[in-house]
Amino acid sequence: MLPIRTARLTLRALTTADAPAVAAYHGDADVARYQDWPLPVDGEAMRRRFADQPPAPEPGRWMQIGVEHHGELVGDLAVGLDTAGHQAGIGYSLRADRQGLGIGREAVSALVDALLDGLGVHRISATLDPDNVRSAHLLEQLGFRYEGRSPSAALVRGAWLDDDRYALLAADREAWRARPTGPPQDVALVPVDASTTRAVWRLVTHRSQERFVATTAVSFADALFPESVDGVPLLPWLRMITADGEPAGFVMLAEVTSTVPDPYLWRLLVDRRHQRRGVGARAVGLLGERLREQGRTRLVTSWVEGPGGPGPFYRRLGFVPTGEIDDGETVAALALG
Repeated sequence: MLPIRTARLTLRALTTADAPAVAAYHGDADVARYQDWPLPVDGEAMRRRFADQPPAPEPGRWMQIGVEHHGELVGDLAVGLDTAGHQAGIGYSLRADRQGLGIGREAVSALVDALLDGLGVHRISATLDPDNVRSAHLLEQLGFRYEGRSPSAALVRGAWLDDDRYALLAADREAWRARPTGPPQDVALVPVDASTTRAVWRLVTHRSQERFVATTAVSFADALFPESVDGVPLLPWLRMITADGEPAGFVMLAEVTSTVPDPYLWRLLVDRRHQRRGVGARAVGLLGERLREQGRTRLVTSWVEGPGGPGPFYRRLGFVPTGEIDDGETVAALALG
């Protein structure tokens, strides 16, 4: 199985000679922040562990795999197999100065494929700190599904912390790799009615996005029982977003009323399988065309700020914050002229 080579990386078994370098970045507060190893890092204990580990993953054993970028050790992966070799647990860490370059995702993706395709592993699991948004993004972009939160499940440096649990089945990985990628040829806004409701209901974001994006169930409830502005109920306009004919997202506007002077982009959800294809931007563009035909000059929306939030997406589309904060959300407007 080892070494594994990718476009930029080499994954290899760590040796005793690597212990000082690994101990150094494991001791970095930025690297250790969401990890569970004891601090300060014991370099000698790490050296003994590397001396005792197998040269490749074995049933019933854990091992650490080095990640080399252009010949330099920049991180490590941990992998453990159950006694039958059917299930694996993984972990990963990366030097602070190599984070944000896609190295972690490339390394974990290669390890996942080696476990599933090379060793015939059936299920891979990973746990992480609920605040570790970047780690959640990494797993989600590889097709891992969120399985739930285990309260007070991890004893980390004397404190009991919650664990978020993710897993990937071999069949899930195949389905994820087979999902549509690249810009769709056609994006359309389709009415939500009896024939499309269930398809819309099944659309989901990644778990890490749920604090920013309401589920379709919540949106349906809000459309059925809309709140009022100065005594006038909001007027919802709902559409399913399709990409090359496949259900890919959901959008809901609050239309102009006597107390809502501008159309308000109330909800926008792109299904996890169709993200990073430009579907959301195309859908907003179609909304803009419709609104311009109606003589509207501005589209308003709002978002929750935070790591992984939608603010950068809306800013790229031309939405400009108005300076107003509504119920804790940043309000922004897009000129349609």
